Amino acid sequence: MYAFRKPFSAAHFEGLSLLGTQIELKTAFVISQIIGYALSKYLGIKFCSEMTRGRRLSMLIGLVAVAEVALLLFAVLPPQLKIFALLANGLPLGMVWGLVVWYLEGRRTSELLLAGLSCSFILASGVVKDIGRWLMGEHGVSEFWMPFATGLIFLLPFVISALLLDQLPDPNDEDEDERARREPMDRAQRISFLKRFLVPLSMLFFAYIFLTAYRDYRDNYGVEIFTELGYGGAPGIFSISEICVAFGVLVPLALLFLIRDNFFGLLAAFTLMISGSLSLGISTLLLDRGAINGLSWMILVGIGSYLAYVPYGSILFDRMIAQTHVIGTAVFAIYVADALGYTGSVAVLLFKDLVVGEATRLDFFRSFTYLLCVGSSGLILVSAALILRSRKTRIKSA
Repeated sequence: MYAFRKPFSAAHFEGLSLLGTQIELKTAFVISQIIGYALSKYLGIKFCSEMTRGRRLSMLIGLVAVAEVALLLFAVLPPQLKIFALLANGLPLGMVWGLVVWYLEGRRTSELLLAGLSCSFILASGVVKDIGRWLMGEHGVSEFWMPFATGLIFLLPFVISALLLDQLPDPNDEDEDERARREPMDRAQRISFLKRFLVPLSMLFFAYIFLTAYRDYRDNYGVEIFTELGYGGAPGIFSISEICVAFGVLVPLALLFLIRDNFFGLLAAFTLMISGSLSLGISTLLLDRGAINGLSWMILVGIGSYLAYVPYGSILFDRMIAQTHVIGTAVFAIYVADALGYTGSVAVLLFKDLVVGEATRLDFFRSFTYLLCVGSSGLILVSAALILRSRKTRIKSA
């Protein structure tokens, strides 16, 4: 899926602005796609949480096919109209993650499966950008045709992968005994879920808004940040950094599989998230003092941000449902978080260009890193404390 979403961010689109405004054309492209992606997340709150097994495969393939057609429009439309093509591209892709998670959640091996899935999208983001740069540099593909060409390369592998994924059997009785049965959620069940976990979820969602904005900024402006750090001409720099990030995140997340008790597994997930948030500030201090180089810093902040970010889309809500035995699906909570997160990402991008436009991409990113370190670690800590207090109350009342 990332081959249909991320390649365009490998291009600079230098010297182009949106209708002569202060907003760079690349920023307009990024925002347009994110708006489509965010709208897709809002739609996914209903459609993904209600999706039945028999419709998942056709929906997966159909969504990606629409996204590839939108990239063709991005190639042929006039520059100022290309933003609508990227909005149309993001609109179907936002529901792909939820459909894939539907296959993997609610199993005793969910941590391993979801950690592998998370590792794949971290790695994919770097690889597809390097392929986009290769198409432009080695084969002369233009910045506007490159995203469509990259998607075309991955279209057949995607269809084959989706067909294989659809062969995965449903969770068995032992999975349901340990992790709770997962069923589509209607409107009343969704409202009940939100009310039951309103306070801790509010804390988590607020932190996720900033985490999503940060992750997206690093992802979409990685070319510019690496260039300012002195790695502009380094071949395969995205693949190198994201391979390190992917495995730095995969190992600790996969180890959560060893914790069978759902409550302590949930607390372990919170611990990883807080540790990741704190490491953002520590690694940036090391960069400022000259103790590490730019590549090491990008790897460390990548690991830290993804350790805090990835559990939202994988193990966090899966463990919450397993612990509380609420009948439903983690996909619903994931999509509420994603919808809010990508809305916040648009706000941050506009703030950068319209309010602090004089700041370089790197300077803004460094300041954002310090802010996120303090804000996300504090919010996640408060949420974890509320859950721990709830545990103690249940033990005392028992």
